[in-house]
Formats: sequence, structure tokens, C-alpha cells
Amino acid sequence: MPGDELRELDEIAEQMHQQGIRRIHTLAWRDLDDPDGGGSEVHADEFMTRWAAAGFEVLHRTSAAVGQPAMSRRNGYSVIRRGSRYTVFPRAIAAETLHRMGPYDALVEIWNGVPWFSPIWCRTPRITFLHHVHGPMWDQMLPGPLAACGRALETRLAPPFYRRSPTVTPSEATREELLEIGFLPEHVTAVPNGTDARFSPGGRKSEHPSLVAVCRLAPVKRLGLLIDAAVTARAATPGLTLTIVGNGPSRPELEAKVNGLGARDWIKFTGRVDQADLVDLYRRSWLVVSASLAEGWGLSLTEGAGCGTAAVATNIRGHRSSVVDGVTGILAEPSDLGNAIARLLCDHDLRAQLASAAEARVRSMTWDASALGILRVLAETAK
Repeated sequence: MPGDELRELDEIAEQMHQQGIRRIHTLAWRDLDDPDGGGSEVHADEFMTRWAAAGFEVLHRTSAAVGQPAMSRRNGYSVIRRGSRYTVFPRAIAAETLHRMGPYDALVEIWNGVPWFSPIWCRTPRITFLHHVHGPMWDQMLPGPLAACGRALETRLAPPFYRRSPTVTPSEATREELLEIGFLPEHVTAVPNGTDARFSPGGRKSEHPSLVAVCRLAPVKRLGLLIDAAVTARAATPGLTLTIVGNGPSRPELEAKVNGLGARDWIKFTGRVDQADLVDLYRRSWLVVSASLAEGWGLSLTEGAGCGTAAVATNIRGHRSSVVDGVTGILAEPSDLGNAIARLLCDHDLRAQLASAAEARVRSMTWDASALGILRVLAETAK
């Protein structure tokens, strides 16, 4: 029932306070106000906001962000931004070891590609949150030799230090990945991501077939593949439009591709939009789509589901957690993505059926439940 999760969260928080656990530090590569922030940063903000409301003193340590101060407050918790994308790791570890940011009673490490190695230096109760194993993403983020080093660090060098550490993931699919690289099953817990209640049905769908993709414009999202798929689908569904929401390093290249295809009149780039406009886009679109190479959880797919919009996405582990194939959307191989989009756009009854099931499923996925699930793991660790 609504509110039950927050009541239990408050009860667990009170028990932890009685144990002397009030100050929690959270280490992450980026924070929500970073121009490159995405789903991981939304996730961190959601659980930290609820923990702060439950009486914890939460401090979020991240790298410096363009246009943001070194220190600030957000949603009841503190944010400290110091160091570059790479120096943030040694700087934060040194600061925590020497208590330069003040004492703390528990630690949450958000491992996003590069680990913080908290099992080595942290002596307070701690957990690790790991959204997904990057795997093939390393080849898109770094040149060959460095990509191999990143992959080795993530899958071979670091896991032995974390095998017996309490670890939380957003899905059973990611949990399976972690077990494959050496994590022990009894120490890995899957806690699904939430979907904000503002993502709800309303309004009317656009008159023409329409797609929306919401993500950071980065190589791993394979938006070039999505554009090609949209071109394929448009041949079967005249009038189709594609709206791409978000910013990132790939935007100039993607805009050049669209220009080269002569598709500027039906493929639009909006940059970042506010929440009201995002909800409206999800509601009006016929499908929410993703061509990502790897995800821990397809957040845009469940946000779209909350707005009563079915999904078509690539068949990867993270998407299999966000979309139940054939029930709340369609998962397709990259080579068949365009055809899958076209088939669902043309089948109005099936699309409506999938959209209804997607909306019903996502109603049980709340951020309150997610924040509670993560705190349960931390509380068990503290015991």
C-alpha cells in the first residue's frame, strides 16, 4: 500500500539511529546536477532524498561539475564536488580515510565502471551499488589498450575484493552478471529501480506514428543504430517521427547523420527538457525506444510505461529487466529493431495491450520501495 514503504523505512532508520548510525556518505562518479548525469544519478538522488527525510545526515561525494559549486545542498542532503572524472577517486578515498569530510557511520559506494575499492580502506558498515557490468561499453569509451585495461579492472582485478561485500543491483539480470565474474550469490541483492508517480497516463497520442528516445547522447546508447531503425520503420509507417531527448558528446555526429539522411523534418533533437515536457512527450508518443548496447536498467522504458506507452528496445540484460518481452513491449536484435518498431506501430490492438500491461506493471515499482530495499541491505550489514 502507498506509504507502507516509507513507514518501514522510518522504522529501520530509527533502529539504525539507536545503533549509532546517523551519518552516511555516498561516493559516486557524478551527481544529478552534472551536465552528463543520467539514470544512475537519478537513482542516487531518489534514495538519498528519502534517507535524508528519514533523519540520516547524508553526504554525496562526486567529481566537479561544470557550472556547479564545490559544495551545495539538494533535497535534504549535502553534495561535495571536487576532482576531475579521474582524480575524484584518489581524492575522495584520501578524504574519507583522513575524515576530511567529517566522520561517518556508514558508506555507500556507487561503482560505475571504476571501483572505489572501499573493502580495502573502509572500516564502517558499507554496501556497494553496481548498476551493471560495462563489458562491451569499454570499447566505445576508450581506445583499444585502455578499453582492455578497463574491462580487466572491472571483471578480473576488482571483483575478488568485493566477493564477500554486500552488493546491490537494480535487476536479476545484473545480479547474474555479477555472479559470472565471481561475486558470491549470498552477498548480492537485486532491488528494482523505481518510477516516479508523475509518469502517469494522460492526454492523447499524436495523430501520426511517433517515437521518443530519452538518454545521454553517448556511443553506448547506439543512437545511430536507432536512427537507422527509424528510417526502416518509416518506410512502412509514413509520417513517423522520432524525438531524441538528452545531450552528450555524440550529438554533433548524430545531427550530421540526420542531416545527411535528409531527415531533419522528422527527427528532432530537444536537448534536456523539464519534467513536465518529458511526461508530455512520453504520453503523446506511440512508442518509447532504445538501442543501447548495455544498461543496468532502462529507466526511460519504465518512465514511458508509467505514461501508458509501450517499448521497443534492443534485447540486452538491462532491457530485459525493464521490459517483459511480448507483455509490456518488444525486445529485438539490433538487426531487426526497425522491423520490430514498424510491426508494433502497425498493430494498434497489440500496442494498446502492451501499453496497458506496461503501465500496470510499473505501478508497483516505486522509488519508496527502492530506497527501502537498499536501506534494508545496509541495515543488515550494520547488524
